[in-house]
Amino acid sequence: MRRDHWRRVNDALDPETSYVEIYRNVVAHEFPWDLNQALSFALFRTYAVPGIGRLLDATGQFTGDVQKRYDDTALLLEPPTRYGFDHPEARAAIRRINQMHRAYDIPEHEFRYVLSTFVVVPKRWLDDYGKRPLTPVEERASVNYYRQLGRHMNIPDIPETFAEFAELMDSYEAEHFAYDAGARRVADATLALMQTFYAKPAQRPAGLFARALMDDPLREAFRYDAPPALVQRASRAALRARGRLLRAFPARREPKLIEDISWIRSYPDGHDVEQLGTFPTPGLAGCPVRH
Repeated sequence: MRRDHWRRVNDALDPETSYVEIYRNVVAHEFPWDLNQALSFALFRTYAVPGIGRLLDATGQFTGDVQKRYDDTALLLEPPTRYGFDHPEARAAIRRINQMHRAYDIPEHEFRYVLSTFVVVPKRWLDDYGKRPLTPVEERASVNYYRQLGRHMNIPDIPETFAEFAELMDSYEAEHFAYDAGARRVADATLALMQTFYAKPAQRPAGLFARALMDDPLREAFRYDAPPALVQRASRAALRARGRLLRAFPARREPKLIEDISWIRSYPDGHDVEQLGTFPTPGLAGCPVRH
């Protein structure tokens, strides 16, 4: 299979109508590792918004049972990509997501911001570290995919273009990123979980590597010390070298699915999408709306 197979396949499709197929090819065939890393970093960024990080800390799910919460998030987000939005499992996953969100008083602007990170962070990751950037067709398909997800989640005023998503994300972070003790606990727990994905000798360097990839506003929001400049340059150079090396490999024939990732550990015997996630402990559902 030619190295540019999936690029050619995607660019032959219409991103206005075949956006799920294009996005599936991007996620499962062309950039499975990169998109997994980028989407994980996208979610991590949202913790730096105090309203989001504080609520996640209050639920206890991102600190007390972080592995399950990590797994549930990945497993709930995959069905629309894998099957399309009209498939029963995709509908069940989105229904489950909406049920959990309705248990809290979450302002609309936070939903829009989180959605924007799913669009913007992966593209920027691939621009910096991928074997190639997204094509205009793939970029547009990603925008349309997350616009559709946002509509299914009843999020109003969704941006229409990548540029609008990027402006939303960047301006929102400039206004809202700030330190919060609860958000820091969520970030620490997430980094601690990430380190367990690697063999013990590599766990401490993996944590340093993750902090080296963070931009200054994100590190400052969590009050993380910046790694030495040499470590930051070496970390980014290693990822760019990986991307260049991958250009020599043939295209992936078989899709890489969430269930194939060794980091997903909570359901060795399979899972029921209707049972994923958790509902709040008494009292949390009454959290005041944050404007």
